[in-house]
Amino acid sequence: MNSRANVSVWNSAEQLAQSAAETMSTFMRWAIEERKNCSIALAGGETPRRVYQVLATDPHRSLIDWDCVHLFFGDERMVPPEDPASNYGMVHQELLSRVPVPADHIHRIHGEHSAMDAAMEYEGELVKFFGGAMPRFDLITLGVGEDGHTASLFPHTAAVSEQTKRVVGYFVPQLNSWRVTLTLPVLLNARVILFLAAGTRKAEIVGRIQSAVTPSADLPASMVRPHDGTVQWMLDVEAASLISSSKGPWACPP
Repeated sequence: MNSRANVSVWNSAEQLAQSAAETMSTFMRWAIEERKNCSIALAGGETPRRVYQVLATDPHRSLIDWDCVHLFFGDERMVPPEDPASNYGMVHQELLSRVPVPADHIHRIHGEHSAMDAAMEYEGELVKFFGGAMPRFDLITLGVGEDGHTASLFPHTAAVSEQTKRVVGYFVPQLNSWRVTLTLPVLLNARVILFLAAGTRKAEIVGRIQSAVTPSADLPASMVRPHDGTVQWMLDVEAASLISSSKGPWACPP
């Protein structure tokens, strides 16, 4: 592994997944020890998929007190849970079906409903758990799209500029589809954000985000800079290949 500031890089996607699962496990246990519960918002995507698979195996599975964990979702496509595109469906298959988390601690976005109805229902879930204040998640996992979006916050959409709502359902013109997503004010209030990215397809956008001096609506992921929290980018060497460094290209040990 090689690292600097808020970026850590591994030689392979598998090493990244193993380390990310360890990071999640460690932080979950710390949050439970400190506050008696742990609230997490999970991302969809192939890189997080492998992380969840690892998290669902020992030693992590046995070390975490799942009775104290509440699982939420960063965003959702408007599909039923059995659809292969469902973020909830993927997380259920790889993690939730394999760990003893109480059913009423799983707070999913109902993708089988309309985006507006699902957003309103999810807003209710957030208020029920966090109260009237802006949610303060212990941990949020995020991916990044090749256009710089994260969760379902796409460049130059109304969702990116939302400042008061916790969750929005909206039509994404770039995709010609509807999404439900947590908003930036929620992401900015998190204690810890883990960005996960692997593969050469992510190299260009990761390089652009890491070189961004100021947050930009062109790159919504660059806007995720918590007010009172930390952001950690966890990458494989391919995704990190275009990040500039004062010492030249990234060089990770074998």
